[in-house]
Amino acid sequence: MKRKNENLVAQNKKACHDYFIKETLEAGIALTGTEIKSVRARRINLRDGYVQIINGSAFLENVHISEYKEGNRYNHEPLRSRRLLLHKKEIRRLTKAQAERGIAIIPLKVYIKHGFAKVLIGVGQGKKQYDKRRTIKKRDQERELRRKYKV
Repeated sequence: MKRKNENLVAQNKKACHDYFIKETLEAGIALTGTEIKSVRARRINLRDGYVQIINGSAFLENVHISEYKEGNRYNHEPLRSRRLLLHKKEIRRLTKAQAERGIAIIPLKVYIKHGFAKVLIGVGQGKKQYDKRRTIKKRDQERELRRKYKV
């Protein structure tokens, strides 16, 4: 029996703390040979990543994929832009969302699905500091209630 998160490679936990996620979308990533090997080895960091739409194409920016150890001279650039594989309709929807003020398109998770690397991107609106405090307070209260009634 497979576990639920067995194919999960990386997760951006800070994204849900910093943004209200309105919508999510699954996209493929165009990777080179050494990049996919590093991704499968879980050597990827999504923390400062974002999605940018340029000339009708979506690109994953500022996502760090470490160099592959055995890659020698064929290794990739760790912070290069990577093209996202999306339908035109999805790119148009993201373009409209990106045009709004205070909206960011950020990567939430990277996982392997049927042998291909996929990224779950989210359209999020930035939280204010008081929203973040309110979320932390609510989470702590729920934790206390679960602990109290656990028996």
